[in-house]
Amino acid sequence: MVLEILLVVLGFVLLIFGADALVKGSSALAKRLKMSDLAIGLTIVAFGTSAPELVVSSVASLKGQSDLILGNVMGSNLFNLMMILGIVALIKPITVQRSMVWIEIPISLAVVVVLYVISNSFFGNGTGQVSRLDAVILLTLFAGFMYYIYRGLSSEISVDVADNNPAQNYTTTKMTLLMVFGLTGLVYGGHLVVTNASDMALQYGISEKVIGLTIVAAGTSLPELVTSVVAALKKNADIAIGNVIGSNIFNVLLIVPISALIKPIAYNSSFNFEMYLLAGATLFLFIAMFSGKAKRLDRWEALILLVGFVIYTSYMISK
Repeated sequence: MVLEILLVVLGFVLLIFGADALVKGSSALAKRLKMSDLAIGLTIVAFGTSAPELVVSSVASLKGQSDLILGNVMGSNLFNLMMILGIVALIKPITVQRSMVWIEIPISLAVVVVLYVISNSFFGNGTGQVSRLDAVILLTLFAGFMYYIYRGLSSEISVDVADNNPAQNYTTTKMTLLMVFGLTGLVYGGHLVVTNASDMALQYGISEKVIGLTIVAAGTSLPELVTSVVAALKKNADIAIGNVIGSNIFNVLLIVPISALIKPIAYNSSFNFEMYLLAGATLFLFIAMFSGKAKRLDRWEALILLVGFVIYTSYMISK
């Protein structure tokens, strides 16, 4: 038990330093490529912080642990949306760009609906699974999303980072090393936290679904948490929210289909509750963009997200 605790602590250390390096390197890359911080947050940072979910879900698929895959994805998305955005907006209200309000947030809601329809096999054979054909459909949608990012956001110039940001002066070597170190730290740190926390939980007989929705989901979402908080503290609001929304889209359109290609995912209909909650929280975020100050998530709205997540987590633990 002592060794597992020490390894979890080591994982947290790697996550913190890895997130800091990734934010610095990605911000520099944004300026070098004339891309906005939002575009970087929705792509490079989102993919990097979603890497732990990809590793965990792929391994779970090889072992036929469907509940762990879906619990990881659903739990991570709820943690990202309700816990991370809640914490970040409590630190400082998040002001977002117009495209985030009208395009990226609606896309993140739409992919939940698509996954719900596919998982429940409304138009299939009614077996309740994510098949390899479903995986191809999701990956096609993912390709479309990446094309949108490439065409729609790459020409935007970020207004969130001051022109005198020293990150712009990084050499190519330093920028590359920062991003490589950041991604490596995030992936390995997330692996240490998830593996050892899961081992400790299994000793107490917690179910695979609950482990996926809580410990594994929180563990694999730690990169998103640390990265978004660090980005918020550095006043990179676009990277903070782009990371969260991008990761949620990546989880559904990339991680789920890759896991399903390895082995079709049997769907447990009890996950419908998490689907409803995730869709509701995303819809709440969209509505929040029009209440109070436009295109901003205020502290009181962030508090609602946090309280909702605490209630949900308490409910899961009581079950």
